[in-house]
Amino acid sequence: MAITNLSSTFSYSLLLTLLFFHAVLAQSHNQTKSAFEFLNHLQGCHKGDRAKGVRELKHYLEKFGYLNYNQSSDPIHADDDDFNDALESAVKTYQLNYHLNVSGNLDPQTVSKMMMPRCGVADIINGTARMGSGKKGRNLRGLGSFHPVSRYTFMNGNPRWPASKYHLTYGFAPGTPTAAKGAVSRAFTSWASISRFTFSYIKDYEIADIEIGFERGDHGDGTINSFDGPGGTIAHAFRPTIGLFHYDADERWAVGPAAGSQDIDLETVALHEIGHLLGLGHSDVEGAIMFSSIAPGTTKGLHEDDIQGIRALYNF
Repeated sequence: MAITNLSSTFSYSLLLTLLFFHAVLAQSHNQTKSAFEFLNHLQGCHKGDRAKGVRELKHYLEKFGYLNYNQSSDPIHADDDDFNDALESAVKTYQLNYHLNVSGNLDPQTVSKMMMPRCGVADIINGTARMGSGKKGRNLRGLGSFHPVSRYTFMNGNPRWPASKYHLTYGFAPGTPTAAKGAVSRAFTSWASISRFTFSYIKDYEIADIEIGFERGDHGDGTINSFDGPGGTIAHAFRPTIGLFHYDADERWAVGPAAGSQDIDLETVALHEIGHLLGLGHSDVEGAIMFSSIAPGTTKGLHEDDIQGIRALYNF
């Protein structure tokens, strides 16, 4: 009888364990579903089509600088599912920027590129892209406007830290993981090695020149800069001299993630966002750290294009 009870207890425990791991795996699967997943269902769409999800595509292209319905002659179509002339033009501009076949159609290559996890800073601006009003009473207007120079870009107006501020302090908001602090510190060291900038950590993040932290959803940077859960936009930073850098807390972060994993490298993203903090925009060189997107399970370092960009911006 005791043996029977022991067997029953073991079977029950095993069942609970299996159910637990099933729940964990299911949760993990849901958490890794990209916020850009809607794009998958739009593959093959082109001008003249009406399909569910086209409205979200318009918002995507507006967020990243390819559409501006506030200055459009046809703003009424900003929230419908019609694939119209303005959207086709925006898709063509996106394809041109990423060296894709410029057809205006959502071919597999275009959809694949659009679905990659990416920085929340816009690529280009057709009129407006504002960060709104943020912490510390800083003026956040104008982030995301770029002037193309060679392959790298500068933010609109070439904003720079003044020569008197080539030494910058940085601090971490409460709750920042230790692993992220180490990754960010190493990224600052990398930028210091190829520029005149030096960086030092201070404990009081509220008085630091640069504040780093993890945020979720709408966190006070303005609606256009809200994070979108797992996948999608993974981080953003602000032009000089605002000094704010946010990771999306809903992502799967790691230091030196394994190839093929769904984890995103903390240090690679830090290198990218520090580039924005110093005044660089996005590069169209895929190997550059300032390229707008990054595949999970990959790491990158500073590229010659990044080095040329920062030296050109500051006349080093």
